[in-house]
Amino acid sequence: MEAPGSTPGPGRAAAAAAEEHKPFHALAGGGLAAAEQDRPHTTGLGGSVVVGHASDQIENMVPVKDRIIKVTFNADVHASLQWNFRPQQTEIYVVPGETALAFYKAKNPTDKPVIGISTYNVVPFEAGQYFNKIQCFCFEEQRLNPQEEVDMPVFFYIDPEFAEDPRMVNVDLITLSYTFFEAKEGHKLPIPGYN
Repeated sequence: MEAPGSTPGPGRAAAAAAEEHKPFHALAGGGLAAAEQDRPHTTGLGGSVVVGHASDQIENMVPVKDRIIKVTFNADVHASLQWNFRPQQTEIYVVPGETALAFYKAKNPTDKPVIGISTYNVVPFEAGQYFNKIQCFCFEEQRLNPQEEVDMPVFFYIDPEFAEDPRMVNVDLITLSYTFFEAKEGHKLPIPGYN
C-alpha cells in the first residue's frame, strides 16, 4: 500500500481514481471543486450536516505525517432492500489533513427499478467530529434500474485537529459504515440536527 500523500497532484489523482474506479488513493492538498463549497456536506457527528467546507481551508490544511490512521469500510443493506452493496476497498491509510477518496459499489439484481437511501456512522463515535466528508451519497435517493451497478465515491478528510485532541491519542482505527434502506414514497430520512 502506498504511503499517505505519495500520489500525484489532487486533481489528477482524484480524476484517475474516479475514472478507473480504483479503490483508494490518499490525495494531498485541495481537490474540492468550487461548485461544491456552498452545498451541504455531512460530517461524522452521527450524520449531522454542516454547510460547505471552505475550499481554502481544505487547500491550506497541513498534513500530520507522523499520525497514520487506518480507515476501514463497512456496508449493510436493510432486509427490505434487495441490493448488493459493498465497499470496493476494505481499508486505507490516511493522515489527518489530507483528503482521501474511497468507493462503494451498489447493484440492483432485481428486474425492477429500486430507489435506496443511505445513512452512515463513524466509529469510534468520539472521532466522528474530525471525520469530514466533502462528497458522498448519504441522505440522497439513489435510483438503480434493473441489473444496474454503480460506483459511489466518498471524498473525505480527517481534520488535522484530530492529532491535537488528547482523547484521540490511542485512536489509530476509524470505521466508516453505511446502511442502505429502500426509499418509501413520501418518507424522508431525518437529517440529525435539522427539522
